[in-house]
Amino acid sequence: TGGTTGVSKGAMLSHRNMVYNVQQTITWQGDVYDDIDQVIAITALPLYHIFSLEGNCLTVMALGGQNVLITNPRDFEGFAKEIAQFRFNLFTGVNTMFASLMHTPSFSKIDFSYLRVSIGGGMAVQPAVAKEWKEKTGQTILQGYGLTETSPVAICCKVGSEFDGSIGLPVPSTDVMIANDDGAALPIGEIGEICIKGPQVMEGYWQRPEATAEVMLPGGWLRTGDVGRMDEGGYVWIEDRKKDMILVSGFNVYPNEIENVVVEIDGILEAAAIGVADEKSGEIVKIFAVRTTDSVTEQDILDYCRENLTGYKRPKIVEFRDELPKTNVGKILRRALRD
Repeated sequence: TGGTTGVSKGAMLSHRNMVYNVQQTITWQGDVYDDIDQVIAITALPLYHIFSLEGNCLTVMALGGQNVLITNPRDFEGFAKEIAQFRFNLFTGVNTMFASLMHTPSFSKIDFSYLRVSIGGGMAVQPAVAKEWKEKTGQTILQGYGLTETSPVAICCKVGSEFDGSIGLPVPSTDVMIANDDGAALPIGEIGEICIKGPQVMEGYWQRPEATAEVMLPGGWLRTGDVGRMDEGGYVWIEDRKKDMILVSGFNVYPNEIENVVVEIDGILEAAAIGVADEKSGEIVKIFAVRTTDSVTEQDILDYCRENLTGYKRPKIVEFRDELPKTNVGKILRRALRD
């Protein structure tokens, strides 16, 4: 596992888990590639990461397609020039990758007319990033959700749907439940922990029976550690990582919501919100931001948040950084910022 909120653990995935997940993914995509002789996928995330291994390598190979490997996706200029040579149909990535690629000069030379599916996973896709991607490529970023522990695909937006912030519906043969801390199902619309049951759920953590017991509920349900809700239509909405939640004067504050607002500001490329200890309210919100221009000030961020966020959610501290700590696939590590 990535270890974004704690120590990395070995998730035991059987061949059965992986084969099922490839078939689930192929069934989910429907007939979107039926008129294409050979699917071409842009594979910029490393193949040792479960998202790229299953979603690109194994699934595209099962379709008889081609993966275009980008060996150094952090060289965004080289990345853009490389993929401009291909008539690609599938693009998978994480929010930070979409955002940085769109702010690369050579991005304007890429032909997106053959692109059928854009999938964002690994972290929440921010509305501002999704909107800009649709404007520039004509394609909607479909949010997908899963974990190393689910091989990884468990929930995904429907092909052809518009971006609305949800992570979509469970993929075939998968059940999703929103549960309270005791593992009991919550009513529609209530916020709780996302739990998943299906043939893609791991066998357990390697040589860590206690850790396995902590996340597995009776009946084969996996506790994901992510907080979310389900609407009347069965669509799932993710709020945030349970361990990243900020508690301000007894109110739950989800970092994703704060970050989504801050990146709407022109000149802000990335943002991360964490909780900082405070004598009066328990915790206050601190924002770390990466600017594309020095003209954006701390006061600009505070003012914008005052206009767009409820009082207790507003950041009290702003710190600018040249870059934010990330995993090898580009997920922002809030844990490293807290440490």
